[in-house]
Amino acid sequence: MRKAFVMQLKPGFEAEYKRCHDEIWPELVALLKAYGIADYHIFLHPRTLQLFGIFEVPESFDDRGLKREPVMLRWWQSMSPLMETLADSDEPQAIPLIPTFYLE
Repeated sequence: MRKAFVMQLKPGFEAEYKRCHDEIWPELVALLKAYGIADYHIFLHPRTLQLFGIFEVPESFDDRGLKREPVMLRWWQSMSPLMETLADSDEPQAIPLIPTFYLE
């Protein structure tokens, strides 16, 4: 199953966001893979600073469980100064996108 979302980067943090992902924590990579996340891509719109993400997950994907994992929570905390987050949380505001077209 494919999932996609949009998040919002704060102005002036483009290079820092890229650097953080270039140096992504091995324990975070292991966690994402343990939850079945694969083929994960994030793209930046250079004018709006919107981040578009897309990844594959199994039908049994447990996003609620992932959101409670200590490594995930630490990652969000480290990224929260760079992007828009949910109120009273370090979790990024991630708007799920609706599948509309796919060409195989």
